[in-house]
Amino acid sequence: MREKTVEERLREEVKKIGGKAYKVSSQIDKGMPDRLVCLPGGKAIFVETKRPKGGVLTKIQKYRHKELRARGFDVRVIFTTEAVEEFIAEQRGGR
Repeated sequence: MREKTVEERLREEVKKIGGKAYKVSSQIDKGMPDRLVCLPGGKAIFVETKRPKGGVLTKIQKYRHKELRARGFDVRVIFTTEAVEEFIAEQRGGR
């Protein structure tokens, strides 16, 4: 399974629960998570997707995630489509 598959599933499933998974792309601040998931009720979560086998966070990604968490943001790393389903179930229960 490729990272793109995990990211596409995330985008599709977030849409089903009324949210949007915006692509985060920054040429200046490297290491930003792949997606900013915005859910009904004003909830926002940064999500990094990785392929299930061999997908690892780079040093700059670890730094950027730590920086975001220090500012109070929720940052997740999702490696599989099953983990996407768990994430979505958690968000449904959290509303």
